[in-house]
Amino acid sequence: MRTAASMFLFYFSITLAIASSALYHFVAKNTPANVNFSVSLLVTYSVAFLVTLVAFFFFPPQNGLMAGLKQLNWASIGLAAAIVGIEFGFLLTYRAGWNLEIAAVIVNVAASLILLPVAVFVFKDRISWVNIAGIFVCLLGLTLLNWKR
Repeated sequence: MRTAASMFLFYFSITLAIASSALYHFVAKNTPANVNFSVSLLVTYSVAFLVTLVAFFFFPPQNGLMAGLKQLNWASIGLAAAIVGIEFGFLLTYRAGWNLEIAAVIVNVAASLILLPVAVFVFKDRISWVNIAGIFVCLLGLTLLNWKR
């Protein structure tokens, strides 16, 4: 049975991810087209660094910074590369004229479908018949979103 704290974290984490994703797409779509996106991302990551630095003082590593750094692996570098790719990708996507309501759905559904074999074969996740039905609904949704574009 889950504790109240774990239930809070369970719902808070997904709510934060959803709200942040919605805010992300709203802001990315509103980034002026005449602004160099490298400059835009430089400012974005500078502010993100400052926010993370403030958060660091509220959530410091238990055994100190050096011990925390020693626990890292390639995933931190991979995550950085993925984040930059997402940022550049969506800024270019919106500048190319994609609609806000369609671009995010297509990217997220397509990425989820690409990750399906990874989930099954690498992480040993189990896929049920309900999940398979959901996958077909996603594929149908992608087809309908792109119908007569």
